[in-house]
This record gives sequence, C-alpha cells and structure tokens, in this order.
Amino acid sequence: MGTEVVMVDEIPFPPQVNDTTNPLSLLGHAPVDKCLKVVVIKEIKGSQYGVQLESAVRDRLAAIDKYEDEEEAALENLVEFFQSKYFKKNSLITFFFPASSATAEIVFTTEGKEDSKIKVDNANVVEMTKKWYLGGSRGVSSTTISSLANTISAELSK
Repeated sequence: MGTEVVMVDEIPFPPQVNDTTNPLSLLGHAPVDKCLKVVVIKEIKGSQYGVQLESAVRDRLAAIDKYEDEEEAALENLVEFFQSKYFKKNSLITFFFPASSATAEIVFTTEGKEDSKIKVDNANVVEMTKKWYLGGSRGVSSTTISSLANTISAELSK
C-alpha cells in the first residue's frame, strides 16, 4: 500500500481505502462540508451526553498524545454547554463541520425552546468529535451503513 492519494470523482481519499472500508469513515476524509444530525430517542440529561462526548474525545486525543490544556478547556466548554440541557425525545443535536476550517458548530434543538449554539475552535477536539461520529462503527447499524454506501455510490456514479 503506497502513500498516494486515491481519487474518486476528483475527491481525494487516503490510500487505505478498499472494499472493506467503512463508508462513514470515508466521509470524514472527504474535503466537503459535513452536517450530522443526532436525534434523541430516549430522554436524558444533557450532562450525561456531555460527559460521554468529553470522555470519548479526551480518550482518543490522549491515545495520540494530543490532549493538552487547550483541548481540556475546549472540552470543558462543551460539557458546560450541554450541562443545563434536557434532551427530550426527538430533540436534535446538529454538528456542522465546514470543509474550509477546523471548527465545528453544534446546535441543540428541542421542542418549546430556542436553539442553543456553540462554536468549537480547537482543531484537535473538532477532528476527534468528527471521528467519534463518522469514523467508527458504534451506534451505526449495518442497514444504515449499507444505505449510506448505496446512496454515495449512486451519487458518485452520476
């Protein structure tokens, strides 16, 4: 396996791409804006979600020795953002990752309340948050992966 970039319809992908590559992880590498909506299916406290997000991102950053004071502060801001929220069923958490910058905008939407927004400026935290959702297999059913792969394939073959 070389170090060259694999091009698919003029979109560069890393050389590790093959037939068994998880299609969600490919989206994390594509140089396009990414928008991800998480729909709450069971009521929980925002603090529970914030702690899970913090733990997942912190552990991934620590594993690659990129967890410093700046990342800790950015994660503390995220936890604080979710702390006061109550996630009713059908609430939405929208993550927007623009291709042009290493930032993320997170919007929390729930019935009867105004949207709450936070911008994350720490590139390492943004990247690991993106990988938590788009780079792994947890929380994603095989049906969802198959549907996504078929949709991407159809779009790329146009």
